[in-house]
Amino acid sequence: MKTFKMLAFDLLLNDEIKEIPLTDGIIINQENSHKMWILELFTADTYYDFFQNFVTSGEVLDARAIISLPDNEPAPFAVVVHSITKVGDKISVLIKGRLKAQRKKYAELLLAQLLEDGLRNDELLEAFDQGMRNRPSLQKNNEEDGK
Repeated sequence: MKTFKMLAFDLLLNDEIKEIPLTDGIIINQENSHKMWILELFTADTYYDFFQNFVTSGEVLDARAIISLPDNEPAPFAVVVHSITKVGDKISVLIKGRLKAQRKKYAELLLAQLLEDGLRNDELLEAFDQGMRNRPSLQKNNEEDGK
């Protein structure tokens, strides 16, 4: 197993990104045949009911985590919220899931879209950098592109 520091975490819910502010977080690659990962979020207890709904439903969620360094691209996961433990005025949320295969052509598609939007030079570079970090849905047909 390998353990990493989780710096940021968000969920994609109804095509909107829900950022979860972390007090702390770790992510563990179990390196097993099921390719499972364990994510533990330490956050404010005001998120207890929010996460409890997902514990109850067992819904598979699309999540992203920034691992180890702030400049790393968010890693996409398909996850299920497993349990919640109250710790003082915080909660520990245990999440299990699999790393999703990232589309290998995302960078090329993002660049093409930004060029179509007429961006150039520094504006293009800044928008490309932001797009690679946030990974927004692209205007092109994502189903054909393997999303």
